[in-house]
Amino acid sequence: MSGAAAAFAPGSTALITGGASGVGLAVAKLCHAKGMNVLLADRNAAGLETARREIAGEAADASGPRVATSVADVSRAEDWAALKDSALATFGSVEFLALNAGVGGQGTWGDGDYFRRILETNLFGVIHGVNTFLPVVQDAAKTKRTAIVITGSKQGITNPPGNAAYNASKSAVKTLAEHLSWDLRATTTSVHLLVPGWTFTGMTLTISQTGGGQTKEKPAGAWAPEQVADFLYKKLEKNEFYVICPDNDVSEETDKKRMLWTVGDVVHGRPPLTRWRDEWKQEAEKTMSETKI
Repeated sequence: MSGAAAAFAPGSTALITGGASGVGLAVAKLCHAKGMNVLLADRNAAGLETARREIAGEAADASGPRVATSVADVSRAEDWAALKDSALATFGSVEFLALNAGVGGQGTWGDGDYFRRILETNLFGVIHGVNTFLPVVQDAAKTKRTAIVITGSKQGITNPPGNAAYNASKSAVKTLAEHLSWDLRATTTSVHLLVPGWTFTGMTLTISQTGGGQTKEKPAGAWAPEQVADFLYKKLEKNEFYVICPDNDVSEETDKKRMLWTVGDVVHGRPPLTRWRDEWKQEAEKTMSETKI
């Protein structure tokens, strides 16, 4: 193991929020495969038990890495305090912290519950997590390589219209991760922003093109969560902060062109979100197609 991936050391402990399914579960499997102890945190108690069995099996080897679970709502500071007590009592340290839990949802202006629910989970879930576990991770860093991974979203970078609360929460998460990376730049704790592309979690339902029904089959354009976890590990080997995952429909080059166009709204004095404005769409598409990366 090289670079920040050295945090995936046998005997070290990974704490992963939102670990009962999707990307969180895939990262947990990767950690366990590397010989790490794993503590999964999630609001879904039944999902946690299923995930534990999936990772460790019904009869885990007592001499091998351990898998534990903790039911926790990341929006609640008191749940974080209990999670810290559980982590230290069970494993004694945390070397890899993945703040992955998040929620989506639809709403609009005037819907206070929509904004509050998403921001309390996606934004304050990260704030609580860093405030609670940063001292624990830094203590572990006295003797081992440690890392913190925070899950963001492309919507927090390119900001497509239609979900203001979610986009705002993930934009704020990006800023927090960048500041945390700067503040820890002289330590042996690295910080990384994980930005999945289109990822099929198994809970995603897509409309069938044959009859309008719903199916749980993975769309061809989506990545599996395990691909995201593998991509994360490779980027950590290179000590990269921004882990912007492509998928089978959108390449890394396309993502970069979209991000460049988005920041161009500010640089060139255009209105916001021009990529989606009818009067700018043609120029945006032409410029992105001609941009060299």
